[in-house]
Amino acid sequence: MRTGHPDMRISKLLLFFMLTCTFLPPSSPDPNDESCLTHLFQSFDDPNKNLHNWTKSTFSNPCSDFTSTLAGATCNNGRVYKLSLQNLDLRGSISPFISNCTNLQSLDLSNNSLAGPIPVELQYLLNLAVLNLSSNRLSSAIPPSLAMCAYLNVIDLHDNTLTGTIPPQLGSLVRLSVFDVSNNKLSGPIPASLGNRTGNLPAFNASSYAGNKDLYGYPLGPMKSKGLSVVAIVGIGLGSGLLSLVLSFTVVCIWLRSKEQKRAAEQEGKIPQLMPDY
Repeated sequence: MRTGHPDMRISKLLLFFMLTCTFLPPSSPDPNDESCLTHLFQSFDDPNKNLHNWTKSTFSNPCSDFTSTLAGATCNNGRVYKLSLQNLDLRGSISPFISNCTNLQSLDLSNNSLAGPIPVELQYLLNLAVLNLSSNRLSSAIPPSLAMCAYLNVIDLHDNTLTGTIPPQLGSLVRLSVFDVSNNKLSGPIPASLGNRTGNLPAFNASSYAGNKDLYGYPLGPMKSKGLSVVAIVGIGLGSGLLSLVLSFTVVCIWLRSKEQKRAAEQEGKIPQLMPDY
């Protein structure tokens, strides 16, 4: 029994697979991504209309395999895996529904005017490797739950108004190679798990923590002594001087009064001797 030429059989198989792939239905949009993008857009104020194509229709199907119809969004296998929305003058806040973009690996919202807290819901982005929220107006504390994102390689939060302490839990992120919380309002000690990293873990120098006047510990200096302020010192000096002046004046008055009384007594003693006897 004769069979076809081997090359012919291979060509037919390739043609079969190509035709099969052509008629495969496209990957269906993910409802989580739709919810994520819808709420994120609603939480933003976009005065310059940089996100003009962020509309309800594009939210329902933001990805086509590796391409995206949304400005600043990058897709991979039909899912949003990267959001790069830096330098867009965005205002508002960061929606906690960002956690619905469960395939997200990079989130860059830097150099905007976003305010409010860092959502604790970021802990559910288990694939997140890059988090850049720098140069905004974010406030409140750094969520310790960020340590749940075990793949985090970059945490950049510089130039915000974050308060509280640096969560020591972040020191457990063994992949962390960039960490910057400079120019905030953080206080307390730098956790040893971040300041004194050992072994092959990347270390972070003083520039990562600079600009937080109440932050201390290695690689910054020790806790600053909370001595008296210049105003307090001047006030104490003036108060002490005034008190000394009052006391001195009182002593002088008492001395003069005593001397006057003594002189009056002496005068009374002399009067009977001067009067004649009758």
